[in-house]
Amino acid sequence: MSEQRVIAVVGATGAQGGGLVRAILADQSAEFAVRAVTRDTGSVKAKELAAQGAEVVAADLDDEAGLRQAFDGAYGVFVVTNFWQPRTPEQERARTAARMELEQAGNAARAAKATGVRHVIWSTLEDTRPFFGLAGTRVPTLDGGKYTVPHFDAKAEADALFRDAGVPTTFLRTTYFFEDFFTLTAPRRNEQGRLVLTVPMAEARLSGIAAEDIGKTALGIFRRGEELIGKTISIAGDHLTGAEYATAIGNAIGEPVTYQPISFEQMRSVSVEMANMFQYYAENEKAFVGDRDLDAVRDLNPELQSFDTWLAANKAAIPRD
Repeated sequence: MSEQRVIAVVGATGAQGGGLVRAILADQSAEFAVRAVTRDTGSVKAKELAAQGAEVVAADLDDEAGLRQAFDGAYGVFVVTNFWQPRTPEQERARTAARMELEQAGNAARAAKATGVRHVIWSTLEDTRPFFGLAGTRVPTLDGGKYTVPHFDAKAEADALFRDAGVPTTFLRTTYFFEDFFTLTAPRRNEQGRLVLTVPMAEARLSGIAAEDIGKTALGIFRRGEELIGKTISIAGDHLTGAEYATAIGNAIGEPVTYQPISFEQMRSVSVEMANMFQYYAENEKAFVGDRDLDAVRDLNPELQSFDTWLAANKAAIPRD
C-alpha cells in the first residue's frame, strides 16, 4: 500500500473542520491520513478525534510559527477561520473580528507556503461590497465603513492572501448552515401558540447546507487534486424559499410551521450584519443560487444532504418553544 498523504485540518473540533476529519476517518479508500489541528488538544472533542484515529496537534491561527509546525509534512491543508468565536471585550477593542480573520488567514497562507503544502482548501464566501457598494445608501456599512457584511467580505478579501503567497489553493465558498434553524432562524411560537418561521427573504430562495457536508465536499476536492487548484467551488445542499423551509420543518416535527417574512429593517433592529446578509441573499438570489449547482456539488460529495434528508436525522433538535 502506498503511503497515506496527510491532510492537516484547521478548526478540527468545529463544524466544518470536524466534518472533514470525520469524512477522512470514515473513508474506506484510506487515501489520506488526518492531522487534526486545534488550540486545545485536551478538549473533549479533541480527545474523541484522537480515539477515532486522528493525529491531534496543537496550533493557533494567531501563531504562524505554530502553524508551520502543524503543517510540516502535510500534503494538504483545510483552513477555516471563525468570525464568531467568543472574544473578551479587550480582544474586541484590540481588533475587529474581520481584522482577526484577515490576520489569521495570512498566517495560514504563509505557513502553507513555507512548508510546501501542495493543496490548500480555504473556506470562504462572496464579497458583498461590489453588489451593495460602500456609499452607505443601500445598506448601512460596518467596521468604519469598510464592509457591508463583514463575515462575508473579510473572507473574500483574504482570498488574495493565498493567491499572493503563491499557495496552490481551492476556494470553497460555503453558504447558510441548516444548523442555523436551531438558533438564528429557529421557529418561535407566536401569541396564539403557533410555530412561526421569520426570515427576511420575502419569496426568494435561500441556499443552505449541512455543516457536515462542507467537510465531505472538501474531501472530494482533495481527491480531485490538481484539477481544482485555483478554482472557486460554490456549494449548497438545497435552495428553498422561506415558505418551503417552514413546510419542511413542519412536516418533519409533525406540527405546522407558518412562514412569516419580515423586512430587512425589522431584522436590522436585531442585527445590522445579519440583515445585510439576508438582503444580499435575497436581492442577489439569481447569482448566488446559480453559482451553486447541486448536481456538481453531489459529484464531489455523493452523500450531499437535502434539507429534508438533514431534517430526518436532526428534527429532534429543532426548538419548539
